[in-house]
Amino acid sequence: MKKSFPESDMRSWFTRKRCGMFIHWGIYAVGGIHEQERWRYGTPEKVYEAYKDRFDPRKFDPASWLDMIQENGMEYLVFTAKHHDGFCMWDTNETPFNVMNTPFGKDVVGMLSEECHKRDFPLELYYSCVDWHHKAYPNLGRHHEIETDPAFHDMEEYMRFVKNQIRELCTNYGTIHGIWWDMNVPGHVDESVHEMIHSLQPCAVINNRGYGEGDYSTPERNFLDNGFLPFANLTEACDSVGMNAWSFRKDEDYFSVRKLEKQIALYTALGGNFLLNAGPDAEGVFPSPAKKILREIGKWYGQVKKALTAPPCPGLVKNASFLCTGEGDTLNLILLDPPAGETLNLEGFAILPEEARILNTGEEAVATLEPMSYTLGKEPRLRLRKLPADRMNDSVQVIRLKFAADVIVPAKVPETENRDGIRQDLSESQGICRDL
Repeated sequence: MKKSFPESDMRSWFTRKRCGMFIHWGIYAVGGIHEQERWRYGTPEKVYEAYKDRFDPRKFDPASWLDMIQENGMEYLVFTAKHHDGFCMWDTNETPFNVMNTPFGKDVVGMLSEECHKRDFPLELYYSCVDWHHKAYPNLGRHHEIETDPAFHDMEEYMRFVKNQIRELCTNYGTIHGIWWDMNVPGHVDESVHEMIHSLQPCAVINNRGYGEGDYSTPERNFLDNGFLPFANLTEACDSVGMNAWSFRKDEDYFSVRKLEKQIALYTALGGNFLLNAGPDAEGVFPSPAKKILREIGKWYGQVKKALTAPPCPGLVKNASFLCTGEGDTLNLILLDPPAGETLNLEGFAILPEEARILNTGEEAVATLEPMSYTLGKEPRLRLRKLPADRMNDSVQVIRLKFAADVIVPAKVPETENRDGIRQDLSESQGICRDL
């Protein structure tokens, strides 16, 4: 996987645009249970596939979708062209099980790509390696698979189908900014698929869930505890506003805004990207609770974005309750958990800033440089006082410190990597403080 893209690489957009929107939408929205309904609930094939005869989203409006996405600060879109059910949301020649053979009868991928092109907005397409509809796919009842007749299983034939479909997606819709694979359950390797994507779409990034290594890793839902160390390789995490499904669910339970803010803050402050997902209903409308969550997170992200996407500074301050980013004369403190009180002590940091500002509200914090109480020792340290300890517990607070001169100097860090692309060795800090 890549550590970064040089500016000359057309995929370098991925390292500049750090927060994207994930949308799961297909005929599973008709059932309103789960995007994996057949596997998780045992819905019979004939019952499920009849959903296509009821799929007629007359309220689907790509412009309103993009308005919502951009207003909430998202910078690129990943859309489910084909999920595990095998239903295709574009006009494909490879299977009649597609959106053109529904009452709606319009190319959803085409409509979305046209709107994205109008706005110069990056679009990636999700493609499931698992396919419950195609007879040649070896559904053996493994995770995220059903069981189908092994007499028809033929991986070579299925890969011909996959390559033809990926070629369609990469040639019929103008510039595509990525292919987001999912669930290569058999672990099949075929680097020629990625070679074809790169040759047809030089802007396209490819994740690590497909038929080759890919450009970046994709941890999902819950954060993998890595000791708050920056990612050694390109990483994009993802989660959904819904607790039970990624697609529309009629009686969904929703995550709190603060929980999702914490995930976004954690991943971006460690150098990664983040995808936040929501699923529209069968009419093409996002549920009101999902839109409310997206609005609140979008407002917060707009306030703190520059701090979250600044370079990570691990080890700069001896405090495990927050993360640090910044460079030069600016240091950002990302408080993953609510402060225990009105004062934050920066142990090991003894430079007084010219300004300390809470980015969420724009208000200033009181910064002092003085010894602590006898329990904390006599050495001076920076204290940030009069924080809104109770007023802002429903949001991740971010504090920006501005100094009179550059205080953060990059330092090279020995790197060893695990399979998730996480830096394992930080014997030296990536950011060091002058004159400590």
